[in-house]
Amino acid sequence: MITTKSKSYEEQVKLFAEHIKEAGAIVVGAASGMSAAAGYRHYYERDKDFVENLGDFEKKYGYHNSFDGFYYHYRTSEERWAFIARNLCMILDARTGQPYYDLSEILKDKNYYILTTNQDTQFSRIFSEKKISAIQGDWRYFQCSRRCHDELYDSVETLHKLNDAIGPDLRVPTDMIPRCPKCGAEMEPWVRSWVFLEGKKYHEEHNKLNAFLKKNMHKKVLFLELGVGRMTPMFIQEPFWDLTYAWPGAFYITINPRDAIVPDELKNKGMAIREDIAKVLADTRKIFSGEMK
Repeated sequence: MITTKSKSYEEQVKLFAEHIKEAGAIVVGAASGMSAAAGYRHYYERDKDFVENLGDFEKKYGYHNSFDGFYYHYRTSEERWAFIARNLCMILDARTGQPYYDLSEILKDKNYYILTTNQDTQFSRIFSEKKISAIQGDWRYFQCSRRCHDELYDSVETLHKLNDAIGPDLRVPTDMIPRCPKCGAEMEPWVRSWVFLEGKKYHEEHNKLNAFLKKNMHKKVLFLELGVGRMTPMFIQEPFWDLTYAWPGAFYITINPRDAIVPDELKNKGMAIREDIAKVLADTRKIFSGEMK
């Protein structure tokens, strides 16, 4: 019988491992905190990756993280696409973070599904696309900025060509700006924005998730939340709370060094581990491998 009364870190990690072992199905919900735990903090911080890859953009435009750089109002498309290319090549070429490997080992013999708002492709490098729903888009694709048709296009090769063509003025050549093959408008990365294409691919991602939930709703389901902050709780956190409350066999665990929250309604069906995600996953993996008792 699992209990969550103990509050020490060591006991919480053991309880976490026990919940993993006992679960008939596991739904992982991961947000930006997961990649931050892997060392990628440039989205909101001026870290080493940001300085090395985007330091010249910082000097010219004055922003100090890649999130602000993406939403900066550039004067020209040539300048904007230079930033997009440099930023996305940094993200897409980054090594796969250790927490993702640790999570893969923890889940390898389990019935699981992954829901993520991350667009950085870290999950898809290790886990099957059939087991992932990227509901906020994916940097590997372009869409028409006018949404004139429902089709996505591979972006990776184009992004690297653009990155190689960035001049000393931090612009790309005008004739290299990606354009829609149908209407001629500029393309746009397929990620959440005011022009985000909620078309066939978007609905496929939701349908995969819903099929897993429907198939496993009567089992002992563990909803595992990793690195979800307070900016967008409506995509992962709040649905996890609702389903945990509604399903008799469900349990909710959130791992987050700052924003680990369990509502009062789930006090007997939830556990918050307020620790570094990388540490928790690494220690849990050691429990499964027998390195830690």
